Amino acid sequence: MKKEINQTAMNFIITVSCLVIATALAFLFFYFVPKNSGNIALIYILALVIIVRFTEGYLPGLISSVIAVICVNLFFTYPYFALNFTLTGYPITFLEMLAVTLITSTTTTNMKQQAKIIAERDKLLSEAEKEKMRANLLRAVSHDLRTPLTGIIGASASYLENSTTLAEEEKSAIVTHIQEDAHWLLNMVENLLSVTRIYSQSTKLKKTDESVEEVVSAAMSRLKIRIPHAPVTVSVPDDLLIIPMDAILIEQVLFNLLENAIIHSQSVKPIICYVTDSNSEVTFHVKDFGIGIPEERLHQIFDGAPYIGSAESDSNKGMGIGLSICKTIITAHNGIINAHNHENGAEFYFSLPKEEVSK
Repeated sequence: MKKEINQTAMNFIITVSCLVIATALAFLFFYFVPKNSGNIALIYILALVIIVRFTEGYLPGLISSVIAVICVNLFFTYPYFALNFTLTGYPITFLEMLAVTLITSTTTTNMKQQAKIIAERDKLLSEAEKEKMRANLLRAVSHDLRTPLTGIIGASASYLENSTTLAEEEKSAIVTHIQEDAHWLLNMVENLLSVTRIYSQSTKLKKTDESVEEVVSAAMSRLKIRIPHAPVTVSVPDDLLIIPMDAILIEQVLFNLLENAIIHSQSVKPIICYVTDSNSEVTFHVKDFGIGIPEERLHQIFDGAPYIGSAESDSNKGMGIGLSICKTIITAHNGIINAHNHENGAEFYFSLPKEEVSK
């Protein structure tokens, strides 16, 4: 109700303002060019077009057309300041203004309605995508958290119950296993915090101009802490690349891809991380030389759905949640992320636009 009242008030203000300004311009034109008063009707027609464009509904345009015709007759048609509806051609002028108003009003109203429908559809699609992402994340979290937590509980219980009988090598193996699972859980919490950071922002993602080389370096530093002896070869262009991004989130994406490549690829060769530059975008690549990705999983690898493969590493800790979060982050940056197999392994890559893209 309040919204309708505000819209009515706005319609009134726009209509009155346009008619007053049109009348003032018409008086100026009539004063300086008194022998060419026929063009005054064009001033009112322009005012009618503006009124119809910036008001809602048909009523402001119809009322304005009637007022405009009366003003032309009253102020600018002889006898001046007297209404005379018997003038030759006056009905044609009225019908022309009314026709222009109706056509413009109908066209504009239809365009506004179509724009609202498109906006509502885009909003519904966006909400559906978010709901799908939340469902996938919840499913992935329930799958990926259960295994390391169970491992930590089992290993710690075994250590406490048998601490007096275990050899030092066995104790060390149990503690190492607990530490690995704890690191895995810590990384997963960081992933979830990254997604929360995106969802908590009511507006689009806040980006700043960041150096690509520094982001890659930060991701590698984190990787060396997580996996000290990780075999990774890094290559970036010699030219300084500065692109708009949230550096912390992009660093998280690159870290996830590198960690997944090392843990899941079963590669005997170093992982290659390299950056390519094009006119409109910068692409980050993570390439391994391992077992590759099962073909049946390629089309849904970023959906967050847990996958139970035949590989032992996949059975211990899934990588669905990390890749799902990667997609969420890259999509929020208006970029693309994808994966494919090559003849000696798999390659993940994501591209970020060099300039800010408005959505």
